[in-house]
Amino acid sequence: MEHKHTHILEDGTVVEHTHSNHAHTHQNTKAVLNRLSKAIGHLEKVKRMVEQGEDCSEVLIQLSAVRSAINNTGKIILKDHIEHCLVEAVETGDRETIEELSKAIDRFVK
Repeated sequence: MEHKHTHILEDGTVVEHTHSNHAHTHQNTKAVLNRLSKAIGHLEKVKRMVEQGEDCSEVLIQLSAVRSAINNTGKIILKDHIEHCLVEAVETGDRETIEELSKAIDRFVK
């Protein structure tokens, strides 16, 4: 069974694709959720800094820290996906999953 995903990219481009249903059992889900919660909290702090008119240099430094946290979280997700979903896709000859990962990596590293 397949399900469709729709993503809207930063430039407004709408991308639709389907995934075959396979179990997404990832070992690092809790760690990823914790990291995302921390990044969201940090980003909220940066928003307050802007609202309060704090120094632009400090805002940029803090924004850079948020970006780094998001990138590191993405790396964990990617590693998890490679170790589980991709291994399964290669074993079963699921070219669609392999191609979807390739597209996701291209977007992630832009």
